[in-house]
Amino acid sequence: MIDPRILRTEPELLKTSLELRGIDLDVDALVVLDERRRIERVKAEEIRSEQKTVGKSVSKLDGDERQAAISRAGDLSEAYKTSLAFADASDAEFNDIWVSLPNLVDPTAASGTEEEDAELVSKWGDPPEGEFLDHLELGERHGFLDVERAAKVSGSRFGFLLGPLVRLEFGLVSYALDKLEPHGFTPVIPPVLVRDHALYGTGFFPGDRDQVYSLADDDLYLIGTSEVALAAMHSDEILDKDRFPMRYAGFSTCFRRESGTYGKDTRGIFRVHQFDKVEMFSFVHPDTAKDEHDFLLAREEELVQGLGIPYRVMNIAAGDLGASAAKKYDIEAWFPGQGRYREITSTSNTTDYQSRRLKIRFRGDEGNQLAHTLNGTAIAMGRWLIAIVENYQQPDGSIVVPEALRPYVGFESIG
Repeated sequence: MIDPRILRTEPELLKTSLELRGIDLDVDALVVLDERRRIERVKAEEIRSEQKTVGKSVSKLDGDERQAAISRAGDLSEAYKTSLAFADASDAEFNDIWVSLPNLVDPTAASGTEEEDAELVSKWGDPPEGEFLDHLELGERHGFLDVERAAKVSGSRFGFLLGPLVRLEFGLVSYALDKLEPHGFTPVIPPVLVRDHALYGTGFFPGDRDQVYSLADDDLYLIGTSEVALAAMHSDEILDKDRFPMRYAGFSTCFRRESGTYGKDTRGIFRVHQFDKVEMFSFVHPDTAKDEHDFLLAREEELVQGLGIPYRVMNIAAGDLGASAAKKYDIEAWFPGQGRYREITSTSNTTDYQSRRLKIRFRGDEGNQLAHTLNGTAIAMGRWLIAIVENYQQPDGSIVVPEALRPYVGFESIG
């Protein structure tokens, strides 16, 4: 959530940020609403104060003066209830709007409102040349992927991973943790069911509610990323700044409805409702947040380069950022079966947007301050598995296992 003081002191900054995101909101009207709610709150408290004063005077009065004071106290009581109700309604109206606003856009984020407006930052590796099967064809040939039986069991956008692909997945988990732990990441297996405050706190609610699976009978929700649980783990806490940066690597199964993607990426397991992921998450001092963002991107590049997969880094356009992100980088790997680059990781600087909602602070030199939070994909299993099997397929139809993964999986090739 954005600091409300920005609306009062720098409304033009908010206007500019919303315009960059392509969001049409009357900020001037919001300023008026904010002023009105604060005036009404002060008015209600003034009435309440006068009511208490008059009430205390009743016992000291007699006769007509006493009756007049009692009558006045009654009038003030009704006036207070009316004023308080109006102030509460104004607060609710303001808060409904304010909680839905996205984070302020970082000035260095790419401009534009569409996915294609992302800016190229760098490239690594050369895409292989030739004719290639896609991952579904490879999976059917080698028997390590079955989406037809998954559809029979669960419907569309699911898959059975079998045999060597399962070994590759768990190899990737170990590979990622071995790379991350020396950098101070604590491995975590978080709950995949969370309460709504965790999703509000991380900025997924209210805007992305349609993407989240819910268990209505239990008031719980399935996470779409372990970022949600990792962030909320320290909600309502005051952290020790001497422990910064606090870094976690969370492994979890993730669930997404993929609402709004009907007919998009329906082939194979590129866009599915259930997948596993290793997610990086950092709590840092505000002064080091931008450096931490570069650090997380470097860890992602290290992981992809270690597997020899060609990729490019993109600075995501302001209008394509998630609600909590001030800036985001994506790594897009080369997918030979599609003949194009596709996203396999992202890393976002969410500044104090999540910590303000979750009340995550640290003791600073000038009292308690809000920590800053950042997240980044280490391994998104389905897409990484696709990138590996498609980039490492051989002319004879076999698939070579990247050298970095061989100690973890125990074999050098599939087929």
